[in-house]
Amino acid sequence: MNIPTSLLYTKEHEWIKLVGNQGMIGITDYAQAALGDVTFVELPKVGDELRQFETFATIESVKAVSDVYAPMSGKVVKVNERLETNPELINQSPYEEGWLAVIEIADESEKDNLMTAEEYRKYLEEEA
Repeated sequence: MNIPTSLLYTKEHEWIKLVGNQGMIGITDYAQAALGDVTFVELPKVGDELRQFETFATIESVKAVSDVYAPMSGKVVKVNERLETNPELINQSPYEEGWLAVIEIADESEKDNLMTAEEYRKYLEEEA
């Protein structure tokens, strides 16, 4: 299972990549594998305000419809419009091509509520 060390993770299997005052958000390799083939993604709109651990997107797959939770609070500055016509990018490349949104981070200290790659790996082992 692919768990990049440069990202931070939630218990709901989202990741965030911090770059300056922005964060790119997606779902983990574990989450996309559990969902199966992704068929549709409902993304937030640019300008939406996200709150940490609240729903901001929905992913539909052949198995289920799943809510996606914001790893950190912030304002949406960009969404991955490629997912509208190619939702399978989430399965093929959850950390590169299949990202969901980029936010302008509202509170840097919220990253303390997230897990490192090592902590996330241990969390998955405990859940199994």
